[in-house]
Amino acid sequence: MFGSATTDNHNPMKDIEVTSSPDDSIGCLSFSPPTLPGNFLIAGSWANDVRCWEVQDSGQTIPKAQQMHTGPVLDVCWSDDGSKVFTASCDKTAKMWDLSSNQTIQIAQHDAPVKTIHWIKAPNYSCVMTGSWDKTLKFWDTRSSNPMMVLQLPERCYCADVIYPMAVVATAERGLIVYQLENQPSEFRRIESPLKHQHRCVAIFKDKQNKPTGFALGSIEGRVAIHYINPPNPAKDNFTFKCHRSNGTNTSAPQDIYAVNGIAFHPVHGTLATVGSDGRFSFWDKDARTKLKTSEQLDQPISACCFNHNGNIFAYASSYDWSKGHEFYNPQKKNYIFLRNAAEELKPRNKK
Repeated sequence: MFGSATTDNHNPMKDIEVTSSPDDSIGCLSFSPPTLPGNFLIAGSWANDVRCWEVQDSGQTIPKAQQMHTGPVLDVCWSDDGSKVFTASCDKTAKMWDLSSNQTIQIAQHDAPVKTIHWIKAPNYSCVMTGSWDKTLKFWDTRSSNPMMVLQLPERCYCADVIYPMAVVATAERGLIVYQLENQPSEFRRIESPLKHQHRCVAIFKDKQNKPTGFALGSIEGRVAIHYINPPNPAKDNFTFKCHRSNGTNTSAPQDIYAVNGIAFHPVHGTLATVGSDGRFSFWDKDARTKLKTSEQLDQPISACCFNHNGNIFAYASSYDWSKGHEFYNPQKKNYIFLRNAAEELKPRNKK
């Protein structure tokens, strides 16, 4: 504009913009599993829609299809064979979207919004796990309108993750429960939260044998906990670190502290990405306990992130997360999904 030095910083990292991004805040992202040739990205939004894009090797994105709920879509996941997408919504239902026929059917019902959805593939069963603000965790075999199992939670489900044979669920009032999924799901252990503030996101990580061994938990207070389920030395192996704070983390000056909106582990290197309300993403090496990279600051929060199946693509969504209330909401501001080449930047510092 004439006479003003406004700089457009909606994409300061100069990453690839996904075409036709949703018209309201993007709450969840998920890439297709390795069983599907190519890369397909799913996003759920507060415009009640779920969208699917094909991501070509060139980085070009092609919108493929979309489906609707009657409330905001809070979580999405894929079946292991890549033929179905499962969606969880504030309309208190979860749906199964068959991508080849482009048809959806309702597969789950709760008494409150459904916050999390995960596909579980066990040797003797497969099902969808839904976590809700009605304080239940339900398991569905997708063919019956009744759940296979209902587990009571101490509080509302805020975030969850599954890597067979482990599930972890974090709830309101800092509840934290680990489940084992062999034979049938059952509660394994309740854990006293390593964080003092509201849980926001959780991601399971694996050991060198590719078995789930612990999780990273993020809170609204710019902090992530790394927690092993059965560490040799809990006091030493489990730790927390600060992130998504203004003017660095090692300062006595007052800080702006932001929520950690998402955590994703790199499928090859085991390093992790965090995204926050501060409008930045950061890459970390939890084993060396070092930060690998922090992005420039976007002009709005980063609300979700994920890696594709081989870890070459890092996707992150830029949209308002309501962390500063309604007065900071600007309906004119567009929502974006960006794609970044993640092959090099997430390599651990010193590969042994």
